[in-house]
This record gives sequence, structure tokens and C-alpha cells, in this order.
Amino acid sequence: MAPNLILLSFFAYTLLLFIVGWLTSRKATNESFFIGNKSSPWYLVAYGMVGASLSGVTFISIPGVVSTTKFSYMVIVFGYLVGYFVIANVLLPIYYRLNLTSIYSFLLGRFGMYSYKTGAAFFLLSRIIGASFRMFLVISVLQYFVLDSYDVPFLISVIVFVGIILLYTWKGGIKTIVWTDTLQTTFMLAAVVIVLFLISSQLGKTVGELYSSIREAQYTQMFFFDWRDKYFFVKQFVSGAFIAIVMTGLDQDMMQKNLSCKNLPEAKKNMYWMSWALVPVNFLFLIMGAFLAFYAQQKGIVYSGTSDNLFPTIALNHMGIFAGIVFVIGLIAAAYSSADSALTALTTSFTLDILGIERKPNLSKEKKTKIRKMSHLGMAIVMILVIVGYNLINDQAIITKLFTIAGYTYGPLLGLFSFGIFVKRSVKDGWVPFIAVLSPILSYFIQFYAPQLLNGYQFGFELLIINGLLMFFGLMLVSEPKNKLA
Repeated sequence: MAPNLILLSFFAYTLLLFIVGWLTSRKATNESFFIGNKSSPWYLVAYGMVGASLSGVTFISIPGVVSTTKFSYMVIVFGYLVGYFVIANVLLPIYYRLNLTSIYSFLLGRFGMYSYKTGAAFFLLSRIIGASFRMFLVISVLQYFVLDSYDVPFLISVIVFVGIILLYTWKGGIKTIVWTDTLQTTFMLAAVVIVLFLISSQLGKTVGELYSSIREAQYTQMFFFDWRDKYFFVKQFVSGAFIAIVMTGLDQDMMQKNLSCKNLPEAKKNMYWMSWALVPVNFLFLIMGAFLAFYAQQKGIVYSGTSDNLFPTIALNHMGIFAGIVFVIGLIAAAYSSADSALTALTTSFTLDILGIERKPNLSKEKKTKIRKMSHLGMAIVMILVIVGYNLINDQAIITKLFTIAGYTYGPLLGLFSFGIFVKRSVKDGWVPFIAVLSPILSYFIQFYAPQLLNGYQFGFELLIINGLLMFFGLMLVSEPKNKLA
């Protein structure tokens, strides 16, 4: 596919986002930016969150790893359903009862300022790493297949990409994102469906016949029964539940959309519909991955680098102009849908939790808006630096790297919120930051030595649970009955 056509597709789609951003951000305020004036229709939030949950990582990495991990990822998705049920019935009622804008404010009232700042700091670290990885994946694909042809430096590509997101979310924030996510989810899912039919057409088979072929080739295996394997189905299911809880329910990015709904019943409806929608959608991505692997095998296609390059190599080099345009728009839609909300959530948490502008009554509305905008710009600059840094160390499929790091950075949040909700004891607040740092370090050594000590057992995504438990028990050690610390 000619680089000019890819660039044209990119700019046309970006222009559409700017139009939506302009229409939705008129008369926007800080309240619009943070929680959309609590007027977002739940069905739009649910539909848009499907796209935000998937991101560019799902669009490229999950199809790419099907050739090695088969359909084992679906077991994680089934676990998501349990996690989303917990979010709807445990976490959301707390957030709405306390009327939170930042969910980490819960930690302030429950434990104290050190715990509050620790929770917010770990979210900022987690989301900066995760969002930067997702954007890196998309930018690196565009760089390799397009921008290198024009000798555009990687740094300039990153600045332009992040700058576009910064501009169309600059004023409206969540109020804009609720609508742009709806648009982006539509384009991303349409791209997957179109690619499925294009592959089947080029191989001279119906979609049903091609699905039978990938089943015969054993791509569709979901359950792995070796308890020592990373993909052991019990580990995958339990990990999926906890991944959903921490990466959605304890994540300001995802919860900020839920908190923009009018009330708790609508937020819960949003969560239920979104969770069930993710099952067929993720299955669709895995089918596409198997189709791509089968297509590459039949056509003798060899791709370089990691498995992340399988989809772009086939779409841009082997399937014609239409497939290339569909891929580019789907990829950009997937990337924007997660990156824009991540940047907004980072700005929200830094502005409210770290700078505490709402706890400073002497600040005027104009001053608060200025601080929010400067924080927005600052978060964009940080993400640019992280993306450029990650470009130097990329060494494996992004999906694995993303969840591995999340296992370390989200674990302390899991322990903090679990203790705060289920244990009626106070903690010595000043000890919390030290425990939060120690828990991921201990988790790393447990993972590293597990194969030698546990008869070949390998930790997968369940490392998140171990990390959370270490944080939980650490808090128990520095806790006392509430009346003793009062």
C-alpha cells in the first residue's frame, strides 16, 4: 500500500475527530472535563468503553499471539465477567455514595493523605506506562510502514501523534471522549469484520469454511491443563477477574467514564452491557488472529520482528489498497480510543489528587482551569518521553509486557482498596508508601525464583494477585483497631 494513501487515511480520520471534539467541547468547564457534567448517556459510555478496553494492543498484539497461545486469552475474558460484576456491585456503589471525581479520594477518607497520594501515584505510574506502550505500538507500525519512507524521525512522529490527542481533548475532556470513543469503537469493529471477509475471499473460502480450517489446525484451543503452564486455564480465569477489577475498577481512566453517568443504576447498566459485549468482541479478534496466521501459512508470508507485526504486514503488503485503508483506520481508532481517555484521566488524577486544586478554596475558577490545562500539557510531554524511551528497549509482544508491568504497578492498588473496603481497621498512614514499594519488589523475586522452588511453576498474570496479597498483609501488619489510632 502506498504511504501517501496511509497518510491520507490518517489525516481524514483525525479531521473527523477534531470536528466531533469541537462540537462537544463548546461551553466546556472543568466539570465537563473531569466528569462530563454527569450527563453522559450510559449506552454511549458502554459502547465507547468497549473500544477503550481493547485499544491498539488488542487490535495488533492479540491477533499476533494466536499462533503460539491459541485462544487461551478467551479464558481471561471469561474471568473479566466476574471482575466486572464485582465492580458494579462493590466499587461503583462506593464511588457514587461518596460522590467521587477521582476514585483515589476514597483512600484519603479511609486511611489518610499518605495512602491517598500513594494510590494516585501508582495509578499515574501504571497508566503512563500502559498508555505509552499502547501508543508506541501504533506509532511504531506507522513509522515502519509509512513515515520511514519520508525520513521522519521517530521523535517527531510521537510528538505529532500525542499532540493531536492533546488538542482534541484539550477543552472537553471526558465530555468529548464519550462521543469520540463511540465513533472509534465503530470504526475498529468494522475494520475487524471487513478484514475477516477479505481474508476468506482471498483464500477462496466462506468465513464458515475458514473457521473450520483453523479449528482443524488447532488454533482455537482455549484450555491448557498443565498447572505449571503460564496459560493454565484456572490461572487465566482467576487472573482475568482480578485484571478487570484493577485495570477497570481501580483505574481512574476507566472509572471516570462510569462516573460521568447520571446516577448509579445507569453506571451499573453501563458496566453490565460493556462486560458482556467484550466476550463476542474479543472472540472476534482471536478469530481474526487465527485467520491471519492461517493466511500467512497458506501464502508463505514471513514477517520480521515480534508477532505484533503479523497483522500490519499482511494488511499493508499483501491484501490490497482497500484492506490497507481499513487496517489503518481501525488501528488509529483503537489507539485514539485508549490514549485520549488515558491522557484525560492522568490529567484528572494529577490535578485533583497530587496538586489538590479542589482542596484549595482560595483558587479562582480561572486559576483552576489554567492549572488543569498545564497539567494536561505536562502529562502529554511525559508520555512522549516514555514512548521514545520504550522504542529503545522493545523486545517482545506488547500484550505480554503490558500485563506483566501492570502486575507490579496495580498490585498495591488492589491491596489498598481491598483492605480499605473489607477490613474495619485503621493503618499507620506513614508506612503505606514503603509497603507499596516493597510489595512489587517482593513479587518480582517470587516470580523469578518460582520455577526453581515450585517444581517448574511459572507465574503468569496471577502475579497481580500475589502482589495485591503482599500489600494487603503488609497493611495488616501496620494496622490497629480504629479506636486505638483515633
